Amino acid sequence: MSKFKFPTAFTILFVLIAVVAALTWIVPAGEYAREMSEEMGRMAPVPGSYAGVEASPQGIVDVILAPFQGFYAAIDVSLFVLIIGGFLMVVTKTGAIDAGIGGLLAKLKGREQWMIPIMMIAFAAGGTSYGMAEESLAFYALLIPVFIRAGYDSLTAVAVIMLGAGIGTLGSTFNPFATVIASDGAGIPFTDGLMLRVAILGTSLLAGIIFVMRYAAKVKADPSASLIASRTEENLCRKSGSG
Repeated sequence: MSKFKFPTAFTILFVLIAVVAALTWIVPAGEYAREMSEEMGRMAPVPGSYAGVEASPQGIVDVILAPFQGFYAAIDVSLFVLIIGGFLMVVTKTGAIDAGIGGLLAKLKGREQWMIPIMMIAFAAGGTSYGMAEESLAFYALLIPVFIRAGYDSLTAVAVIMLGAGIGTLGSTFNPFATVIASDGAGIPFTDGLMLRVAILGTSLLAGIIFVMRYAAKVKADPSASLIASRTEENLCRKSGSG
């Protein structure tokens, strides 16, 4: 008996298109009246003007053509996402990121405290550029043993990765999967508010780095000050076993 294999993202999206097309035969159609908005600089819906209109049920041909029409309608965002996604795939598959971190750790031997700001800035760059989240999972296994060996605890490594990527995503300066798509949907350039997002990213990242470095210094000076001090021996045994 074969195991269940979760469908790909493309399969899920196509099924959703088909479901929405089927609903056009059931759900009554309607629309808002639109008028020019001086504040937004484009046509905008008029509140309270929703009214029913003649339905336009979508058939099989419409379902098949929907991805192409959507791609063409947002060609600028689509190409941006494809280019960024291709670049990230190449960098990941070639192992360039892992090799870079390995080289950095070798250079910083004896000055491991500087791994914290450097790594957090690197993860923040991933977060602000493409919303780095699940892509960071592989780095936990790589960095936790290194930070424990340097005299810190595993929570320090987790904070470096999670806070770094999270703060970067918080200040998504030109994240094509969030900021650019949202700006395109609102009909405004994604550069609007860019400096505010940069300021949010910079101040939040600085606060995060200071917080993690202070915690790491406290743990290195007194291991019992670790928030997970009760698991110190277990983590050391695992590190020794893996080495």
